[in-house]
Amino acid sequence: MDPDLALTLGIVIAAFSVPSILSALSDKRAPRASAVTILIGGGLILLAMQSKPGGYALSQVPDVFVSVAARYLP
Repeated sequence: MDPDLALTLGIVIAAFSVPSILSALSDKRAPRASAVTILIGGGLILLAMQSKPGGYALSQVPDVFVSVAARYLP
């Protein structure tokens, strides 16, 4: 898998799980599914960081998002 794609998917999956965590905590239930999605997102981010030599700088992340969107979206 392309490290840029893995980073983008990991960040998107982790971001989408935050509202689910907040909803579970406000309903006083365990956020089990949200915890699994956070682990998946974190694993993808870790895979991307280890796959790319030199890793990513924080300033590169918006450029990575745009390049992945340009590559995979019609």
